[in-house]
Amino acid sequence: MESAVLNAIGLGNVDIGYLLIGFAAVIVLLLILIIVQAVNISNLKKKYLKFMKGKNAGNLEEKIMTLLEDNRYLRAATEKSKGDIKDIYKQLTGCYQKVGLVKYDAFNQMGGKLSFSLALLNEKDNGFILNSVHSTEGGYSYIKEIKNGKSVILLGEEEQQALNQAMGIE
Repeated sequence: MESAVLNAIGLGNVDIGYLLIGFAAVIVLLLILIIVQAVNISNLKKKYLKFMKGKNAGNLEEKIMTLLEDNRYLRAATEKSKGDIKDIYKQLTGCYQKVGLVKYDAFNQMGGKLSFSLALLNEKDNGFILNSVHSTEGGYSYIKEIKNGKSVILLGEEEQQALNQAMGIE
């Protein structure tokens, strides 16, 4: 069988059966590719529908904008919190943080350890020692200033113990 079209493209000597088999193979290959792409599209569609479930594009955009605004708010709040924490740390350096307390009997005739030495120090070991002495005649209180963990006035044994306790030496 002669074909003018096949002669025109230079395939006039080729058997038409071979051409039909070749075209059939190409068609089968293309059908396989179409099926694979259809499965891929179906999987993507399932993922898309799951992602968009109950939402339209406007709602999704609104949600994303809300999340971005929340993110901005959280960043600003975090920065404010960092500043507040720095301020608190600055204030804490002047607060009394270290405490030492020693109770004792000032005079052997009294019982119950009613006298005491109380050391209160800040972070830099500045503060005071309050010494309260209780006797049968009355109670007396004395205060001694502490700078950098030392006193200008000589400390008694109980006062030194309270200072050491506050500084964590004992």
